[in-house]
Amino acid sequence: MAGRPTRSAPPLMPLLDGFEFAALADALATLGADGWLLYDFRKVNPIAERILGATGMGTRRLFVLLPRAGRPIAVAHRIELQPLADFPGEVRPYGSWRELHGHLGALVRGRTLAVEISPLDQVPYLDRVPHGVVQLLESFGARLVSSAPLVSRFAARWSAAELAGHRSAAQALAGIARDALSWTGNEAARGAEVRETGVQARVRDAIERAGLWTNEGPIVAFGPTSAMPHYEPHAGADRRLALGDVVLLDLWAGPGRESVFADQTWMAFAGRAPDAEVRRVWQAVTAARDAAVRYLREHWRPDGVVTGAQVDDAARGVIRDAGLGDYFVHRTGHSIDRDLHGSGPHIDNFETEDARALVPG
Repeated sequence: MAGRPTRSAPPLMPLLDGFEFAALADALATLGADGWLLYDFRKVNPIAERILGATGMGTRRLFVLLPRAGRPIAVAHRIELQPLADFPGEVRPYGSWRELHGHLGALVRGRTLAVEISPLDQVPYLDRVPHGVVQLLESFGARLVSSAPLVSRFAARWSAAELAGHRSAAQALAGIARDALSWTGNEAARGAEVRETGVQARVRDAIERAGLWTNEGPIVAFGPTSAMPHYEPHAGADRRLALGDVVLLDLWAGPGRESVFADQTWMAFAGRAPDAEVRRVWQAVTAARDAAVRYLREHWRPDGVVTGAQVDDAARGVIRDAGLGDYFVHRTGHSIDRDLHGSGPHIDNFETEDARALVPG
């Protein structure tokens, strides 16, 4: 029977392929933990897949212990053992919940384990393990601590290939943005109607032609809507470009679905020259950006700690001093890994207090 073509699943790579076990042992010793316990169910924890590799359908609970010493141990359901065929350690299959509890009790009892939790939900991007799972592990005698420093070191850093892909995507997006803004200006100059959704469609087409992948967007906003960080234009309810409008273009894409994206925001002005208020706001924003970069350059040391919250404070102080603090309702910056908004440290002391150290890579 004819139908839509199906896409085959990508080939499964060995789990934990190339993982830095010796470095993890040192990091666990510093943390005072006996191991890193990774949990996933229906892709609720992208950090687990980032560390382990592709884990298949994920319709049953999976636990993988990376101990400070010894080989990894996986507790996996019997119907989802295929991805663990080349697992570099021991696999303990379960079928019933009783078997699962038996394996978990033996695995975690009396151990201090790092898991993806964030006390008081301080950083939601880290709070991946459900409360019920936390209760279950603690009922078996485990002591749980946050895996935050492990996530920053082993999950949030990019490989050389990811960095190269990011740079290539960033270069392509910059060209797409310049072309889109140039086209917008030229169309407006000749009196044509230019709408937010029209520019959005043009950018989407250009991203596709460039061979890049994106999940949604871009954001295109004219005038008042440019003040809404996550504005979404819709046909029939979008704005037409008018003389004197500020134009915002926020676009993101990567070389593939499981890649590190580039994420850029471009600003423009529809007219010969921005008015005094637009110039004032623009100068405050660029000064805040420069203050954040300057703070990092002046304070970061290999043996020191600079947090995302501190860098956010440096930028936010400039905006506040310019009298615009009430309008700065977004963190200064965010982590990017295989998620556009990644699990690593964010430059944020507004939406969250991100006290995690910024680390190279």
